[in-house]
Amino acid sequence: MSKDFYKTLGVDKSASQDEIKKAYRVAANKYHPDKNPDNKEAEAKFKEASEAYETLSDPQKRKMYDQFGSNGPQSQAGYGGGQGFGGFDFSGFQDAGGFADIFESFFGHGQGGARRQSTEQRGEDLELRLNIPFEESIFGAEKSIKIRRVVRCDKCEGSGAEPGTKIVECPECKGAGQIKERRQTILGQVVTQRTCSTCKGAGRNPEKPCAKCNGNKRHSKEETIKIKIPTGIQSGTVIRLQDHGNQGTKPNLDGDLYLRVNVEPSKKYTRSNQDIISEFEIHSLQAVLGDEVEVETMHGKEKLTIPPGTQHGKVLKIKGKGVP
Repeated sequence: MSKDFYKTLGVDKSASQDEIKKAYRVAANKYHPDKNPDNKEAEAKFKEASEAYETLSDPQKRKMYDQFGSNGPQSQAGYGGGQGFGGFDFSGFQDAGGFADIFESFFGHGQGGARRQSTEQRGEDLELRLNIPFEESIFGAEKSIKIRRVVRCDKCEGSGAEPGTKIVECPECKGAGQIKERRQTILGQVVTQRTCSTCKGAGRNPEKPCAKCNGNKRHSKEETIKIKIPTGIQSGTVIRLQDHGNQGTKPNLDGDLYLRVNVEPSKKYTRSNQDIISEFEIHSLQAVLGDEVEVETMHGKEKLTIPPGTQHGKVLKIKGKGVP
């Protein structure tokens, strides 16, 4: 029976490689056996996600999967290289950003040694509500806004160590990043392993923590940034500013800033899609006999011809004077 790999990872068929990789990271982190000991269901889902990623992350295999399904030639043993972990072929994923960096987050560096957790931290995304006047939503604007976000420490340059000092092996775990504990039970000796609380799994610590960030590599800071409001933006629109969220411990780990736009109502105008609507009053004689009047628009004053016999509530149009 053919498997739906896109459904397994929760992505669309048009998903990019970055979206597929991100979805796999989420699934692998959620169902990894180390986080779900003795959970057969989680183990099965982890294998399904790995199988899906192994196919969809390879352009050639993905193309054949889209054409033939999961039972196509790409599923045969030996297709594209030798067999790797769990019966899956990892030989095609040695490039940066492949399986190597994903599994490194679980198994750490080194072959067969103690695991270390990566201490590189991605910056959190931020979301702000941005109120703008009706006029700015029509014509666009350039604004300066203040935000408070977490930035990399400029004193230690994100290392966490006081300048001039070293990063040294953690004395608690001896560089392993993990603490093994043995205890005797009625069933024999049981060995458990936990992340070292001193180095938080890194295996290394600053010899002397940075005085400015206290070894945390980042600190809070208020900043002013300039943004452009696009012409014709509507209320509820979300503007994404890449890398303007909290900064990570490395430049390529910065979060994003999302601005949710709220357009304030106008006393003179309302909007209907790309049209701008305003109301004005005329004398009854003007309605009966017709006239030419001057009306205010968002583009300035314009002349409007009122046809004879115009009824109350009649909608008249001035072409080209709505949303640009």
